[in-house]
Amino acid sequence: MNRLQWNQLDPRAQALALTRPVQTVAAQTRETVAALIAQVRAGGDAALREITRRFDGVSPPALEVSEAEFAAAVLAVPAALRAAMEQAIGRIDAYHRAGISEGYSIETAPGVVCEKIVRPIGRVGLYVPAGSAPLPSTALMLGVPARLAGCREVVLCTPPRKDGSVDPAVLVAARLTGISRVFRLGGAQAIAAMAYGTESVPACDKLFGPGNSFVTEAKQQVAQDGAVAIDMPAGPSEVLVIADAGANAAFVAADLLSQAEHGPDSQVLLLSDDAALIAAVEIEIERQLATLPRAAIARQALSASRLILVDNLAQAFAISNRYAPEHLILALREPRHWLPQVEAAGSVFLGDYTPEALGDYCSGTNHVLPTAGAARAYSGVSVASFQNRISVQAASRAGIAAIGGCALVLARAEGLDAHANAVALRMEACQ
Repeated sequence: MNRLQWNQLDPRAQALALTRPVQTVAAQTRETVAALIAQVRAGGDAALREITRRFDGVSPPALEVSEAEFAAAVLAVPAALRAAMEQAIGRIDAYHRAGISEGYSIETAPGVVCEKIVRPIGRVGLYVPAGSAPLPSTALMLGVPARLAGCREVVLCTPPRKDGSVDPAVLVAARLTGISRVFRLGGAQAIAAMAYGTESVPACDKLFGPGNSFVTEAKQQVAQDGAVAIDMPAGPSEVLVIADAGANAAFVAADLLSQAEHGPDSQVLLLSDDAALIAAVEIEIERQLATLPRAAIARQALSASRLILVDNLAQAFAISNRYAPEHLILALREPRHWLPQVEAAGSVFLGDYTPEALGDYCSGTNHVLPTAGAARAYSGVSVASFQNRISVQAASRAGIAAIGGCALVLARAEGLDAHANAVALRMEACQ
């Protein structure tokens, strides 16, 4: 990791220090993804099979997972893992259920009632990564709020394994949340299939889920095309840790490595006002790396990561808000005291005993979060992400008589005479 002293960097160097790895290859990624999307739109299932053969090295006879495969998955998953998933579902359900918002109705003027009604999105598509490591936890994070929202149909895509099968834990996680349609499809091609539809994969109304830079770019391209809505940009994983002199260096190093091992395009940052803590973390990273099976992947991510010495914690929070991390860990003596300083982050972890990994799996919050600075404007997945909020209004004769004059003045000021006429005719009828 690169060690930097923030106040010794000029503005350009500071901006470079906060640049994500994927931002340097964006143009090439855009072109590759656009070509894959076009191929799927033109070729449907045949294109999906060809692309799967090219990138995953398998030619599955059927794109959709069969009931027999679901049954086999149940037998293949250890009881302890299933129990852990069930426990996680309980906490995820409790957290998201508590945040469900209801519709409301209010009389804004005598005879004028305005309402908000909440409806589930009809068909949603979920993407569960399984590149170098399958992520059944993502199936839980997406499946639980989709079920709570009451979506009519849920479709899930996840990359096949080398033998063409789907990871059993992902299948069990899907079924535990009520998902019955799973397709062995990964990458940008899966996003294209769920956005536009093919002979086998139904077109969805909204797409959800994290992925690598290609998946994220595909989601943005299909959304820009108007084909489908998306939850948010949720690309390569990232974490920013703000630590003071009292932080446990081993804990901090472990948190940085837990995100670095996701993939070579992940990024981790440490901001601290204590040079000794930074040095201790650097030593701990090397010590812990020696024990990790995914050390090679983590090292690639660490090459684009930073250990940054700041003058004070206030400066650290200013940098963090500028970066807007997916995950923000406050390894501070009084973390809740500093929470009001957080303006932009996907999810925050307070104190020494709240590793980011708890949020990834079983604390109850959602781990599908905005990345690449999108946390400045986007929030993590919730039940609301799977719902539409529809406004409703009703005016009686007394109601339009009461507020119609206001509408007439505003419509005429905008030069929209047909608008004014639609109101005026009714006001005349009420006289």
